[in-house]
Amino acid sequence: MIDGPYFVLTVLGVLGAGVTAGVFCAFSTFVMRGLAALPPAQGIAAMNSINKAAVRPPFMAVFLGTAVLAAVIAVVTFVLWPEEAAVELLLGSALYLIGSFGVTVAANVPRNTALLALEPCSAQAADRWTAYVREWTAWNHVRTIASAAAAVAYVLALR
Repeated sequence: MIDGPYFVLTVLGVLGAGVTAGVFCAFSTFVMRGLAALPPAQGIAAMNSINKAAVRPPFMAVFLGTAVLAAVIAVVTFVLWPEEAAVELLLGSALYLIGSFGVTVAANVPRNTALLALEPCSAQAADRWTAYVREWTAWNHVRTIASAAAAVAYVLALR
């Protein structure tokens, strides 16, 4: 079993990745379905409001803090290469950094930015809204699975 600083870092990684997975799972399973059921102008306005509210310290501390933590775990693992759990630690870090943080930056944020630029009551916005919900949710599923898998990898590193 890993101990000392590895133990603390890994437990924090489990918690951060797990909380992030939970937030993403909520969006994939019911928030986006609820928004999709609204008329497009209302759905767009609600999602834009949610996107603005998400970029606040409580969520960002968990989401970005876990990304920093995953990077620290990966670097420390590469430098010190512990006798136990190196593969699990690196896998957990890669899953979170690529599948959660990377997908957010590359797929979800650009869609949010494009949605914000739309005039909610226009015909174009109504057409874009349907595609947005489908694409954004698909990428959010990836983030959900990657974050949950990262938490599992970190848990396996603790055994």
